[in-house]
Amino acid sequence: MFTTVEMLADQPFLAGLTEHQLSLLAPLTSRSMFHAGNRIFGQGTPAEQFWLITDGRVYLDAEVPGYDNFVLETLKPGAVLGWSWLFPPYRWHFGAVATSTAHTLTFNGPLVRALCQRDPALGFELTSRFLLVMGERLQSARSRLQDCRRAAGHRNDV
Repeated sequence: MFTTVEMLADQPFLAGLTEHQLSLLAPLTSRSMFHAGNRIFGQGTPAEQFWLITDGRVYLDAEVPGYDNFVLETLKPGAVLGWSWLFPPYRWHFGAVATSTAHTLTFNGPLVRALCQRDPALGFELTSRFLLVMGERLQSARSRLQDCRRAAGHRNDV
């Protein structure tokens, strides 16, 4: 049986954090499961947590005119789900749906934000990591939307 700190240490997103930093995050963590087809969150709704996917798959979608829940990206085990909890106005920029039964480690966003304020070194580490995730997600969304425009016969001028 793994302790929460050991489970956190095994997560790629948290690789390199000290045992002390992981022990600070551990009490803010719980386990969750989402069945295939369950919406985890919807675009524009309040963002109060984030997840590390340990098993299963989740797709990110967006509200795009002319499409029902336009799929932007599929997240696999080892991926982090959710960054909107970190920055005001704390609303999801995309939506997320489990495409297979997904097991996650769930983090309480407001408590993690408060921890980051109390521990600036940990706050810097986590914020830096989330900024990388944000950049990757936004580039992925841009690429996927360009593919959609090309398929619809638009020029590649986005």
